Amino acid sequence: MAALTFQLQNTASGTGARAGVMQTDHGEILTPIFMPVGTVGTVKAVTQQQLSLEIQAQIILGNTYHLYLRPGIEVLEASGGLHKFNGWPKPILTDSGGYQVFSLAANRKITEEGVVFQSHIDGSKHLFTPESVMDVQRSIGADIIMAFDECPPYPSEYSYAKKSMELTHRWLERCIKRLAETPDKYGYTQNLFPIIQGSTFKDLRVASSEFIASTNCVGNAIGGLSVGEPEEMMYEFTSLCTDNLPENKPRYLMGVGTPWNLLECIDRGVDMFDCVMPTRNGRNGMLFTSEGVINIKNKKWASDFSPIDTGIPCESSNYYSKAYLRHLFVADEILGLQIASIHNLAFYLWLVGEARKQILANNFATWKAQMLPILKQRL
Repeated sequence: MAALTFQLQNTASGTGARAGVMQTDHGEILTPIFMPVGTVGTVKAVTQQQLSLEIQAQIILGNTYHLYLRPGIEVLEASGGLHKFNGWPKPILTDSGGYQVFSLAANRKITEEGVVFQSHIDGSKHLFTPESVMDVQRSIGADIIMAFDECPPYPSEYSYAKKSMELTHRWLERCIKRLAETPDKYGYTQNLFPIIQGSTFKDLRVASSEFIASTNCVGNAIGGLSVGEPEEMMYEFTSLCTDNLPENKPRYLMGVGTPWNLLECIDRGVDMFDCVMPTRNGRNGMLFTSEGVINIKNKKWASDFSPIDTGIPCESSNYYSKAYLRHLFVADEILGLQIASIHNLAFYLWLVGEARKQILANNFATWKAQMLPILKQRL
């Protein structure tokens, strides 16, 4: 089987916004793209059929740390990998667990060898090394596997950020070596993306971008942003990274973000995104729509019988009324969480799809300027 390929189709005039086609052994991905987050092998409250047919997702994300703990590698290998285990036939990307090194700071210890962490489930201790993380991701069966990295917090001291970045680079070299020594599993190619770090220090970000580019992997990721820094700083450092990455390879900005974050970062040359926001916020009653942001729990929607959002091609968004969805939330009905999650994900996929159309038409800058105030307004 073939390694991942990426064909750049257009860069919109006057911007860094790009449209491309990524090819994996589980199918093609049209970029820019948003990847729904299926942390433990499921995108919360959404079936694989809904993901494919209604939301029109092209690739989903799984998490190495969580899947390693549950259901465990033995179960995943026995099933033939995550694609067969959860019934998702399209591409899958797995996060290496590096973000959990950051988010579970109270329950882990970082050394040169790797990270010892305590399970949030039963308190048991485990060691993740660059080598073991590559092995686990091979067993999960992702099409795109992420290098093991350390994500420093914001803000960080310069000395810590530099030390962390250099550790991430050494771990990357071990990840590359391990993959070269081990075969792909399940009969298809598994592709490595390294991760840029360096916190919010320009010289470190440039150095990390150049080092990551020098490894000549098939795609590259930008990590360590959207961890509490101001939005404008996130945009500044995204640009700094994309300016120092090769044009002919996909660029993945990890863990971002709001609909307006996506458009701003597409403008800065990013091709791939993931974030829990559409599902997590949806389960709490926040809807992102083609007309602005809705808190569906507000009383103002109690007698609004108009569809949730007729501006996007989503059956649930067009079929259910705002009043009915509010009723489900007030009544604490599970269906409300499902409809809101489906709608938000469908909206995100629609948004990046529209961005792609505008990039191909060389109209992205004008369209983005029109969309941003609409997306941000509270209804």
